[in-house]
Amino acid sequence: MASREPVVNGELSKGGLFMQTQVRPNAPKAHADFQIKPIGEEHRDWLRSKVQEIWNGRFVVSRGVQHEPANLPGFIAFKDNQPIGVATYHIQDDECQLITLDSLVQWQGVGSALIDAVEEEARKQACSRMWMITTNDNIDGLRFYQRRGYFICAVHPSAVDESRKLKPSIPLIGNYGIGIRDEIELEKFLWCWLGW
Repeated sequence: MASREPVVNGELSKGGLFMQTQVRPNAPKAHADFQIKPIGEEHRDWLRSKVQEIWNGRFVVSRGVQHEPANLPGFIAFKDNQPIGVATYHIQDDECQLITLDSLVQWQGVGSALIDAVEEEARKQACSRMWMITTNDNIDGLRFYQRRGYFICAVHPSAVDESRKLKPSIPLIGNYGIGIRDEIELEKFLWCWLGW
C-alpha cells in the first residue's frame, strides 16, 4: 500500500502521485466586506458566550463524543471589527472534523469563507479527509455542504437519541418542524492519490 503523505503539485511520492483537490494561496483571505482570522485567546470569552447561545450549552456532541468549541482551533469572520461567523475543527491523525460552522449573517459568503479557511488549514496539517456531522433536520446545511463538494457518506439512524444522553438539552424538534433523530456524516477528500 502506498504512503498517504500528501505531496503538493503532483510530485511523485512512494509509488503514487498525490494531488491537491484545490490549490489555494497561503495568505489569509480578505473578502470585500469581511476578514477571516484564526481564533485567538482574546476571542475565547466571546466564543464561549456564542456557543452557549447557539448550541444551548458549552459543548456539542458528534458521533458520541463531546467537543467544547470554545477550546478548539478555528476561524472567525469579522466585519467592521465585529464577529459575523465562526468555525471550529478538530484534527486527529490525517482527518479534520468540522465541529461547528456558524454564520451570523446569511447569503454574504461567510460560511463559505470559513469552511475554505478550515480546509486550507487541514491541507497544511496534511489531512486527507475533512468531514462533519449534521442532523436530519438541517436541510439548509445539507444543501450548503453538498454544493461545496461534500458527499453524504453515512447516515446514523437514531444517533441523536444517544447524544441526548450526553447532552439532554438537544431539542426534539428542529428546523422546519422536523424531529431531530439521525446524524448525517458528510466528507470531502482533500488529497487524491493517483496510483499505479
